[in-house]
Amino acid sequence: MNSPVEITEVRVLEGPNLYFPRPAGKISIELPGYHLAERESLQQLGAALSIRRRSAGEPGSVERRQYVASLVERIVRSIAREAGIARLGLRVRQTGDDCLVVAFALRHRGRAQLLADALGGALPDLLDGADVTTTLSQAAALVRGGDQGARLKPLRPKVPIVAITGTNGKTTTTRLIAHLAMAAGRTTGWSSTDGVLVQGEQIEHGDYSGPAGARAALRDDVDFAVLETARGGMLLKGLGTAYNDVSVVTNVSADHLGQNGIDTVDQLAEVKAIITRVTKPSGWVVLNGDDPRVWAMRNRASAPVWCFSLDPESPSLRESRDSDGRGITVDDGHIVVLEPGHGPEPLIDVLDVPMTLCGLSEHNLANALAGAAAGLAAGLPRESVVEGLRTFVPDAAHNAGRMNIYSLPTDDGDVTVILDMAHNEGGLEALLRVGRGLCESGSSLLLGLGTGGDRTDEILRNLGEMAGLEADRVHIAHKEKYLRERSMDDLEAKLIEGLNRVGVTPISSSPTEMDGLQALLDDAHGGDVLALMTHADRAELHDWLLQQGATEDTPEAVRHKVIRARGEHEAEARITALWEIEDPQERIVVGTRLRDDYPGDARVLYEYAGTFDSAGEEEPALEAYDRALDAGLREPFRRRALIQKASTLRHLRRLEESQEILDELAAAWPDNEAIAAFRAMTMHDRGLDAAALHDVLLMLLQHSTDVDVDRYRRSLTRFTGDIS
Repeated sequence: MNSPVEITEVRVLEGPNLYFPRPAGKISIELPGYHLAERESLQQLGAALSIRRRSAGEPGSVERRQYVASLVERIVRSIAREAGIARLGLRVRQTGDDCLVVAFALRHRGRAQLLADALGGALPDLLDGADVTTTLSQAAALVRGGDQGARLKPLRPKVPIVAITGTNGKTTTTRLIAHLAMAAGRTTGWSSTDGVLVQGEQIEHGDYSGPAGARAALRDDVDFAVLETARGGMLLKGLGTAYNDVSVVTNVSADHLGQNGIDTVDQLAEVKAIITRVTKPSGWVVLNGDDPRVWAMRNRASAPVWCFSLDPESPSLRESRDSDGRGITVDDGHIVVLEPGHGPEPLIDVLDVPMTLCGLSEHNLANALAGAAAGLAAGLPRESVVEGLRTFVPDAAHNAGRMNIYSLPTDDGDVTVILDMAHNEGGLEALLRVGRGLCESGSSLLLGLGTGGDRTDEILRNLGEMAGLEADRVHIAHKEKYLRERSMDDLEAKLIEGLNRVGVTPISSSPTEMDGLQALLDDAHGGDVLALMTHADRAELHDWLLQQGATEDTPEAVRHKVIRARGEHEAEARITALWEIEDPQERIVVGTRLRDDYPGDARVLYEYAGTFDSAGEEEPALEAYDRALDAGLREPFRRRALIQKASTLRHLRRLEESQEILDELAAAWPDNEAIAAFRAMTMHDRGLDAAALHDVLLMLLQHSTDVDVDRYRRSLTRFTGDIS
């Protein structure tokens, strides 16, 4: 840079912002001349400005940076005072080695540019040794005599406002709170990264998570508003409203660092905290008690705190209640509300909240806690909040792009497809957790890995490493529209570096999300789970899946998959109780009721067949076993059903059919002793005693650990081979 001073940006923040709870001007300045100047010349300028700091420090030192910041602050205050601006709210912040941000409370739009122009002239002149009094007077005259512009008037809504921010979960939480409000009969408008909606009807498309979205959502016919408030909008424009009634912060983690002067997670947390400092004192600040940076926001919050935590023993919950706040958590499988002086008040069973995927989706469980707390804090009736939680389904209609789950038929069975707008480490972790939780034993989790180009190299590597550790196979699916000045090859190289850290190589690479989905499906088998990180093409992917015969999973279907992936059955307790019944006929009656409650369920049909088998009713048992097998009975129950069918055929004296089944089972499971025993009995009934004895003795010798068998194993093996 040739100039000793350069104004690089002048910005008007039209609402509450990082610096002030009201409109402000922001001037970004690069001052290499000041940072490289001789110490004596800077100290002379400081003395003329009555700065008491003793040393200007050496170039490049912390002391020099602090001294330059003090100089700039004193110059700005002097210009403002002489221009007639009384009691100027001013913040000067270092944003780089040679860079400063000067932020000041602002009433008139034009004054930001006037002050920037004044500084742009005064700062280099003062560095060159110009007379301080004359230079400041000329700068003040420029500010005083220029066009002050229109008065800034932040939007002051007359309806309840809920503002939501965070790194992950803010769009889902926004949609949920809007759904709760509509369940309560409120005419609801909301804005988010997906657009602006009123009563679920989209009136604007695109990213409206900033002030423009707030203005569009607050139409005259709206009596409740929910505003997603993203980092970019707060930094570039300020908040869209002067205040809110309820603020929600979901979490803070590394995302979009290195942009707009935000380089660390702590700085990002400071930005997210803006909404908590303009909440009405009569309202509530809803904070994640499990995130230390979020929980720390309580110290500067302008309203009482409502803590949400997944841990019912969390110290943050106790602290919240001890300071006359409230809490919400999960206790004994229920979402419960905590108030000072009261015991936990159950709100709803987690299993009845579809967005949590039976509790499998921890991040959505946290979003449900945040949303429920915000709804109650905003004055929505308890019954409406419960109804809203019960009916908010994570499908493309209610929560597009957030854990949308489909079943897609293929030649060898259904494949589960998850579309999710995971874009950073927290989002990918949640997607992988849900994908694994839906994956049955013996099936694979396939991941379509991809994100925007505006992530740091290290975040891209971390995403690759996470994918390699958790997914069984990884495909890279690019997002052409979100490369953001990166090349596709560069982005892919960073993801592969992360995969290589854990010894994984991607199966394929696709230029678009649609190509990626199709590549994943080519690699999938029935029973597999396919998880795709999506963004730009999610609507197209949704439509394409439906055209291929996929169906969106209902909450009941998801619940069934989750339980099956655990190796359980949702009727497990009833099945256990069935086999505790002593009377065989009563067992058949109860088994029939169970079958009627789960029509077509292979596992239930298998247990139903067993009730006839154990009662000695062979023909109906045989028919029920066949129905269970035809319904797609999975292991280990398929093997057991075939063993029991073969035994039933033996009792019916259909011996050759019985042995044919047992021979196939013995070939597939040669070490299974139960199969060997049933097979030997069928062979005995067929008069094949020698062969039966030979096979059973041979298995005994192969598996026995008895010391005497071991002593005589060679002889016994030879004698067994002589049996004919």
